[in-house]
Amino acid sequence: PDLTGREKFGLGNVKYNISSIHVTAVELPSASISLLPGSGIKLVIGNASLTIDMNWNIRTWMFKDSGRGTVHISKVFVTAIFSTPLDNAGPTSISLTSCRTTSGDIEIKLNGKS
Repeated sequence: PDLTGREKFGLGNVKYNISSIHVTAVELPSASISLLPGSGIKLVIGNASLTIDMNWNIRTWMFKDSGRGTVHISKVFVTAIFSTPLDNAGPTSISLTSCRTTSGDIEIKLNGKS
């Protein structure tokens, strides 16, 4: 979905819109899944990266600008625990019990008219 909002900075408001958001690359160089006896599944992703392309525009009382942008997030680490039922009483279900995510670097490139 598009991101639209308004933030107050110094002397006025800044209106922004980020649209046409597309994930263009995902790298998972280190990923593992292990069973947790009696409780579920553990997923560990290490040193992942993600690249997102988008359109952006910004407007203040003094100027406006728009263009294309790229966001590259790297050194992403995720640990997630999923629980599964132990009986065969119904359809199989999985629920997220815990999740921890950290990211190391975020690089933002904006190309605009100004």
